[in-house]
Amino acid sequence: MVELLKENQSTLEETQFPPLENPPYHVGIIMDGNGRWAKKNNKTRFEGHKAGTDNLRRILTCSVEFGVKMLTIYAFSTENWKRPPFEVMGLMKILENVIDRELQELNRNGVQLRHIGRLERLKPNIRDKVRHAIDVTKDNDQLILNVAFNYGGREEIVQAVRRVVAEGIAPDQITEELLSQYMYTAHSPDPDLIIRTSGEFRTSNFLIWQAAYAEYYITPTYWPDFGKAEYYQALQAFARRDRRYGGRSE
Repeated sequence: MVELLKENQSTLEETQFPPLENPPYHVGIIMDGNGRWAKKNNKTRFEGHKAGTDNLRRILTCSVEFGVKMLTIYAFSTENWKRPPFEVMGLMKILENVIDRELQELNRNGVQLRHIGRLERLKPNIRDKVRHAIDVTKDNDQLILNVAFNYGGREEIVQAVRRVVAEGIAPDQITEELLSQYMYTAHSPDPDLIIRTSGEFRTSNFLIWQAAYAEYYITPTYWPDFGKAEYYQALQAFARRDRRYGGRSE
């Protein structure tokens, strides 16, 4: 039975789906469920996080195929520092290994890497590798990948307000448009669709300013098992939504 399920999954991964008529430009993903996937499959949490990282390669390929131009992934939140030190160290090591192992291929495939969040708490060598990856890929335009690492939505808003105050901008000059220019995502359009895996119904402090009018897609599937077919299904669901932005349909 297990082998049959694996064979069916492999077949789905190779399937060529019809082009989407209205794919979202910007998709955000809360990649949740690595730990529960590991427990379900008798793996360690580190193996679960590694499986989730490996799955990202598949989703990047699918994003290009499906016409998504920008992808923002929630890789490590400001709250994740509360996890056991050995797990945090493992996540940092995974980040470093991914940059070392995948940068050349990402660059070759036209992926532009951006970081949103703060780098201060990362070790100097990891900070340098992140900055190097951003610089190497800055001219690529096949897919923009925003990596939210050491990121928190509330912290982002606080930092934006502090910068506005520091620059002496008068209160009556502060607008939504102006404040948006002080966010980490200042040069990115707001997300059209946010996908959350593992079945949890919460935003977890992810893009809470930018996602005011985003559509959400919640799936019980754990992130390492979130594959091509379900990604396509999520994008199809988005295409069927009636986005009114507070107004009314005709």
